[in-house]
Order: sequence, then structure tokens, then C-alpha cells
Amino acid sequence: MAVTLADVAAEAGVSKATVSRVFGTPDRVNAVTRARVLEVAERLGYAPDPTPRSSRTGSIGLIVPDIVNPFFPPMIKAVQRRARSRNYGVYLADSDAHPGEEAEAVAMMSKQVDGLIFWSSRLPAETLADVATRVPTVLVNRGAPGVPTVVASSEDGMRQAVEHLYALGHTRCAYVNAPRTVWSNQHRRAAVQRACKALGMELVELGPFAQSIEGGVQAADMVVAHGVTAAIANNDMTAVGLLLQLANRGLSVPGDISVVGVDDTYLAMVARPALTTVRIPVEEIGSIAVDLLIGLLHSGDKGEGDPVEVDTQLIVRDSTGPATERITWPTRPLPTLE
Repeated sequence: MAVTLADVAAEAGVSKATVSRVFGTPDRVNAVTRARVLEVAERLGYAPDPTPRSSRTGSIGLIVPDIVNPFFPPMIKAVQRRARSRNYGVYLADSDAHPGEEAEAVAMMSKQVDGLIFWSSRLPAETLADVATRVPTVLVNRGAPGVPTVVASSEDGMRQAVEHLYALGHTRCAYVNAPRTVWSNQHRRAAVQRACKALGMELVELGPFAQSIEGGVQAADMVVAHGVTAAIANNDMTAVGLLLQLANRGLSVPGDISVVGVDDTYLAMVARPALTTVRIPVEEIGSIAVDLLIGLLHSGDKGEGDPVEVDTQLIVRDSTGPATERITWPTRPLPTLE
């Protein structure tokens, strides 16, 4: 019976994903582990498939939920750059954040590429796990059983955001939620909840609202109505919508209300005031996702769901400042009925 990748992993005491990386992207495995895996592979007589699946097309597929979102173009460039350096082309599909369109993209692309990268997939976890049994698959900012995953860790960045507001004297903060199908929002929300609880800050949760400028505009009046002095939006577009509508209502940012976004897109720098935001390192995440997928292609293995976490960081700009008195709408006298 031929020695399999799983046999090597069990003998070396590592995951199958680690063995895949040793043969596909060895620079991402520390020297001690790499040497142990190679020694075990030689002793057992294991060798990866000399004709990897990728040789059939030399392309990988990338599926994103919204190419109009300014977060995604730099990420797409990062994936293309890394794939090109590994002699792979990239096919791109935009699902419009719709599970049905995403499923159609999978059906078409799986016939043209050697593997798939899903970024912020809206498909059910069981569907993604099923796809991964048929096509080598890597998920980004999304989890599914048994599927290799890269995530932007919400914990550090969101904790830093809450601690920053706390240091400025804010004691009552709003979190503006994305739609329930957005996996990353669930983790960002949980991280904000934990940080607020640890510091004794009162948290008001609003939404869900669309991840768009329009969603932020819609959320702004609710932020003010709840009397908070700070708001954390689930992404930069929502945060920019907050900035616009708060200004339209005659409120000052950060004089009356501080606003924090997530992603650190170009919108954060061109917004006025410039937006304080949690930076997601798209270049690093995109490179890791490509390397994981190519590692799977070279090993012939489907991989495992060992998540690779990449740290996030708060970038402080002009949209946050010291807390002021609680903001409320001006009171109006009730009309007199004749």
C-alpha cells in the first residue's frame, strides 16, 4: 500500500496541512518542523505527486462578495501578485454577496481552475465543506469544517479600538452590525462585546445594516437616538456613511461623536475627518491564502481546517476624540391642537 500524506503527518506528529506546506511552500514552515517532516517522508518512502493537479490549467479561482467595496481591489491585486510569482493565473468572480450567485460561480470556475479561494463567502459551511472535497479550497475570513482557513484576527484590532475610546473617556459606545450572513461581523461583534465588558463600558448594538455608505447613513440617526458618544462600524464604508449623515444633522465628529471603522481602505484616508479604523493586512492575508492553496495542489491533499490567524491593528486618525456630554436630539414643543 502506498504511503500517503496522512501517514507522514501521523508519524511526524503534525497536521496534514503542515505536511502540505512542507512540500508546497516550505518557507512557511519553521526549519525544525520542516526537517522532521522531510526525515519521516524519506524514511516512509513518501513523495508528493510529481504531476500536480495545477499542471492542468495553471490557474486558481478567487471569489469575492463585492468588487465595488474598496476593500477588495487591493486584496485582488495582492492575490494576483502572489499567484503570478508562483506561476499561476487568477480567475475572478463577484458573487454580489448572494449565495445563489456564489454557487453558480463555483460551478463554472471549478471546471476552469485547479483550486479556489473564497473571500468572505456567504455560502453555508456545509456547502463549502462539500466543495472542498471536490476542488482544493482555501477560505479567507470564513470557517468551515475541515477546510484550510486564513482569518484576520478580530480580537486585537477590535480590543484596541475599544481601549482607545475608553482612554478618551467614552463610557457608552454603539456597535453597528453588518447583515447576519457576514461571518467576519460575528467575530468583530464578539470581540467588541468582550472588550467593553472587560472595561465596564456600556455597549449598544444596532442593526443589522448593509455594509455600504447607505447603510451607515441609515444607522446614523439610531446612533444619535441612543445617546452614545462613540460608534464602531463593521467596516469603513458604513463608517463613512455615519460621518456623512452626522454632518448632515449638524453634529461634529469627533466633537460630538467619535467614529471608528474597520478595514483601513482608501476611504479612511480621504474621508473628512480622516477615519480612525482597524487595519486588515490584505497583502499578507492574500499571500498566505495563495501559498496554502498551491501547497494543497502540489501535495494532492484536500488539507485541513487549521486556521492561520493574521493580526489586525488600530490606526488612529481624526474621527476619534475625547468624550463629550451625551448627545440627544433637540427637544421640540408639542403642537397645540385647536
